[in-house]
Amino acid sequence: MISINEDIANKLASKIIEILDKSNDDIDKVCWMVVHEHVHGFMPVEYDIREIDEKLYLLLLKKVRSRLGH
Repeated sequence: MISINEDIANKLASKIIEILDKSNDDIDKVCWMVVHEHVHGFMPVEYDIREIDEKLYLLLLKKVRSRLGH
């Protein structure tokens, strides 16, 4: 599991919001994709089952939902 740096978490949250502005995908999916890219170095394929950092995923969901007023 990676250590969660607040600056990195804020940058990833901004990236998620940027992707959401350009797509119809849901917050959960985009969050998972961005965390996957951060952990593994590339965006996931459709049926990718590699593990991600769940703590980071949940933190980003909370940050993004807060920023979007959800």
